[in-house]
Amino acid sequence: MEMREWALITFTILAQMSVGAFLVLGVVHFISNRKAGTEQADELSDRALVAIFPVLALGLLASLLHLGNPLNAYKAVTNLGSSWLSREILSGVLFAVLGFGFAVMQWRKLASFAVRNIVAWVAALIGLVLVYSMAMVYQIPTRPSWNLITTPLSFFVTTLLLGVLAMGAAFVANYWYVQKKNPGCADAQCQLLRAALKWIALASIVLLGLEFVLVPLNLGLQAVSGAGLSVALMAGQYGVMFGLRLALVFVGAGVLGIFLYQAAQQVGQEKVMGTLAYAAFALVLVAEVLGRFLFYATGFKIGLQ
Repeated sequence: MEMREWALITFTILAQMSVGAFLVLGVVHFISNRKAGTEQADELSDRALVAIFPVLALGLLASLLHLGNPLNAYKAVTNLGSSWLSREILSGVLFAVLGFGFAVMQWRKLASFAVRNIVAWVAALIGLVLVYSMAMVYQIPTRPSWNLITTPLSFFVTTLLLGVLAMGAAFVANYWYVQKKNPGCADAQCQLLRAALKWIALASIVLLGLEFVLVPLNLGLQAVSGAGLSVALMAGQYGVMFGLRLALVFVGAGVLGIFLYQAAQQVGQEKVMGTLAYAAFALVLVAEVLGRFLFYATGFKIGLQ
């Protein structure tokens, strides 16, 4: 696989994870605000914003490596009316700008809560447009293994799965920071952490189920849509990698998700929860990178275009 494909793997994975993390963070902040008040909700989530946008920025920089001449990147947004690639680039930049703008407003407590909330919702919607635009870029008739409904579906599942587990790890890191800096508020933060990780674990298990529905569906659709070679490559040349990818996502999102849910229901299991959250995120991240590698490696072209 060429460097340009690795750049696309990096971009798509990091951008989707950033969008998913932003969505999950918004939901957790909303629920925590209703449960414990704005101050405690901000204490849980504000620092987690720090990690999202450097990750997205790294992904956007990686996407430039896919271009023949990165200095001409601005020309890629000149065909918004007909090009999903142009829409992908524009929505990626807008999501980064609005999301970072919201982060600054949230950290500095600029404007009212309602105004910040509107900015966050707009950024989240643009993030969803970004993921959809990414998927539509690959709806190409000459790439039959990509030109399937399972491509956008799998992109959104990856977005949410990486998002929930990335935020689980971020919330754990934030809790240990808060406990060290201000032990007086650690008890309230611990309760919010357990509640957040419990629902994150449940979400990861549900999303794992969806992923394990999409995998055989994708292979089946490939087999009947002229992409039998992709199925053969997945079962043959890339069979070990395919099996490893499934095993990692199953252990990370499923097995560790169950243990994380159980630990989150018990007081005094913070260290265990932390270890499980970090391990689950790491395993699933590797699994999704392998999955995206297979997506490009088995996406053969037919015809002249």
